[in-house]
Amino acid sequence: SAQVTLVAEADGERFHALRTDLAARHASALGFKLSYNDVLMRICAGALQEHPCVNATLAGDEIRLLDYVNIGLAIEIGQDLVVPNIKHAERKSLTELATELRELVQRVQSEQLSLDDITGGTFTITNLGLYGIDAFTPVINPPEAAILGVGQLRPKASVVDGEVMARMRLTLSLTFDHRIVDGGPAARFLARVKEL
Repeated sequence: SAQVTLVAEADGERFHALRTDLAARHASALGFKLSYNDVLMRICAGALQEHPCVNATLAGDEIRLLDYVNIGLAIEIGQDLVVPNIKHAERKSLTELATELRELVQRVQSEQLSLDDITGGTFTITNLGLYGIDAFTPVINPPEAAILGVGQLRPKASVVDGEVMARMRLTLSLTFDHRIVDGGPAARFLARVKEL
C-alpha cells in the first residue's frame, strides 16, 4: 500500500464534556461508564457514512466502496495486538456500540475471540492516549483503506478569542492508503471527525 498520514489537533473540551455527560447519564442503565473510545466509534461510524471513500477496499485493481461500516479497535493482549470489530456500526446507537465493545474486550481477555470477531473490518481506531502518547503514525490494517490514531486528551495552551488559556486538546492521526483514497477526501474525512 501507499500509506500517508494526516495529523490534526482537535479541541477536546466539548469531547471531554460530552463523554462525561453521556457516561453519567447512561451509567446506571449500562452498568459501566461510557469511554472515549465508545464515543469515537460512534463519531467515526457517522463520518464514514458521510465519506464512503474512506470506508473502502481494493478488489483487484478496482476500488470498492463498502455499504456497511465494521469498526475495529486495536486492543493489546499480552505481547499481541488484536483488532476485533463491531459489525454494522453505522446501524448502532452509542450504547449498543459500547455494550458490544465491552463484550469484544471480554472475549479478548478470555481468549475467546472468534474468526468473525477479527475479520471483515472496514476501519480501525487505535488509541495510545492511555500511555501518554500525543501523536503517532498508525499502520493500516489490510485490506482496510484507513486507520485513525488517537493521542492523549490533555490540557494545552490554546488561543481562544485572542486569549491564551488551558484547553483540553487531542491529536488525531489518519493513515490512509493513497491507492484507494486521495489526500483531499482523506483530509475532509479527518476534518469531519475533528468537527464531530
